Amino acid sequence: MKMQKAWFYEEYGPKEVLKLGDLPIPSPLHNQLLVQVHAVALNPIDSKRRLRPIFPSEFPVVPGCDMARMVIGKGVNVKKFDSIVVEENLVAKNTKCLSFEEAASLPLAVQTAIEGFKTGDFKKGETMFVVGGAGGVGTLVLQLAKLLFGASYVVSSCSTPKVKFVKQFGADKVVDYTKTKYEDIDEKFDFLYDTVGDCKKSIVIAKNDGAIIDITWPLSHSRAVYSSLTVSGEMLEKLRPYLERGELKPVIDPRGEYSFENVIEAFGYIETGRARGKVVVSCFPLEDILQYQSTILSGY
Repeated sequence: MKMQKAWFYEEYGPKEVLKLGDLPIPSPLHNQLLVQVHAVALNPIDSKRRLRPIFPSEFPVVPGCDMARMVIGKGVNVKKFDSIVVEENLVAKNTKCLSFEEAASLPLAVQTAIEGFKTGDFKKGETMFVVGGAGGVGTLVLQLAKLLFGASYVVSSCSTPKVKFVKQFGADKVVDYTKTKYEDIDEKFDFLYDTVGDCKKSIVIAKNDGAIIDITWPLSHSRAVYSSLTVSGEMLEKLRPYLERGELKPVIDPRGEYSFENVIEAFGYIETGRARGKVVVSCFPLEDILQYQSTILSGY
């Protein structure tokens, strides 16, 4: 049996339960792809899933939801892929304009961002406030607001060190929440998009009939609507033209990519809640090969 180097955990707990070791390389079943991983983007759900049994899991668990990789084997029912991919119905070929690291940063975050607009039935011309515009989802919500959904006016909040960073993603105005309370904002918005779970406070800037979308759980206010995630390779394909024209850009934390050996450090950083954009792990060993089912998104 061939083996691979992988980070995994065999019990729930803090990031220190992660260990680097050898795991068997599986064989792809009918609708599965065997892929060689080049880059992985970490998501908050990766940490939450490691801390407690959110989803049914069999140990050992290899963390990671978003990846860019090379297909090196496939089941007999897989027809679409024979080259580089980012992640059969949940996978899309990478566009030539993106690096592996940039491609890995997109799937979960950009589809989460889009789902929020759909869940709240966002209408062209509406105004919106994005709570937490500096994170992996927030930076994409800001880019998509006018580009795909026709928002007329977009405001976002972040802390002092991130104001300049957030402004570059299309917000008409950025509010520093360390200096300005929500109660002091003299505007009301049609659409409140909360990426950090702050509805209990930020609801004061939502119109009485306005939509309030929260991508975190549990919800912090009774008016908030939880936006879950529907994963679709087709959706990723639809975004290709925007990526190729440079209208939609992946956002990787300015610290840069973490190496494969520093996975625990990368998790430590994302768990501080201070990351900007996506935290990406790169520089995988050439022999590192992982398999993910085509009916679920990268380990879900």
